[in-house]
Amino acid sequence: MSSTELPGARAAVVATVPEVAAVRVAEGEELRSVALPGLTLTVRSRPPTRPGLPPALYVHGLGGSSQNWSSLMPLLADVVDGEAVDLPGFGDSPPPDDGNYSVTGHARAVIRHLDASGRGPVHLFGNSLGGAVATRVAAVRPDLVRTLALVSPALPELRVQRTAVPTALLALPGVGSGFSRLTSGWSAERRTRAVTALCYGDPGRVSDEAFGYAVAEMERRLQLPYFWDAMVRSARGIVDAYTLGGQHGLWRQAERVLAPTLLVYGGRDRLVSYRMARRAAVAFRDSRLLTLPDAGHVAMMEYPETVAQAFRELTDDCGRS
Repeated sequence: MSSTELPGARAAVVATVPEVAAVRVAEGEELRSVALPGLTLTVRSRPPTRPGLPPALYVHGLGGSSQNWSSLMPLLADVVDGEAVDLPGFGDSPPPDDGNYSVTGHARAVIRHLDASGRGPVHLFGNSLGGAVATRVAAVRPDLVRTLALVSPALPELRVQRTAVPTALLALPGVGSGFSRLTSGWSAERRTRAVTALCYGDPGRVSDEAFGYAVAEMERRLQLPYFWDAMVRSARGIVDAYTLGGQHGLWRQAERVLAPTLLVYGGRDRLVSYRMARRAAVAFRDSRLLTLPDAGHVAMMEYPETVAQAFRELTDDCGRS
């Protein structure tokens, strides 16, 4: 058992993936498939503007994909050699062989990729679920992380916001399948509008072109037989991680992080409470806080220039120290 594994992981039969539309690749991006023991990951990369830049890895949130970083990556291409990963069961990555969608399972996938690629230590970015995953990686494998940048990280809250309750309920037995049946008649456009309203502080910031791309991606995902399973099991993984105590508790692991950390919180976030920003700033020992009053849950998509500038300042200060 590796240092990131917890007992009780259950094996699952890997679903057969049907022929679906190709994943969108923005201009300047490249996709490749990485085969690792027990899983296959799709990695999205953007060549740096010059050779020799330090590596970075971007990790998306629940229901997202590597495309969630396509607005930020080009803004940092002169600072880092960036890659964004599709976590197992999301984006273009198939489910893991063992069916483990826990935060630990996703962290293990990231660690395996970094170990196999030899790119570490990296500037590690994480949003939402990806923020929890990145926190765990930085705590258990500090040798793999140069700096940590967390956008609305999914760290345990004592009082969950009412707007986040429906997402948390996905973790309960039967709720995911029930919701799937209840919304079976919803179009991809309706689903995308609901997700946009939940994740953006101001959905009006989404351009018609970007919304069209999101609808096409939603249509593609709905054809995948494991779509709901990955969502439900990953939501359950977040809830389970919230209940862990001791050395596996996420706040305890946040306190163990040695890497300089940038924390980004949105004032209109409906999934991760803005009030958690202060607690996070205290928990991460070497941290700086960027608060965006008008941002929602995905600040790197809503205000990519501001997030990019904050990261540049972090790396500049690290370089001077």
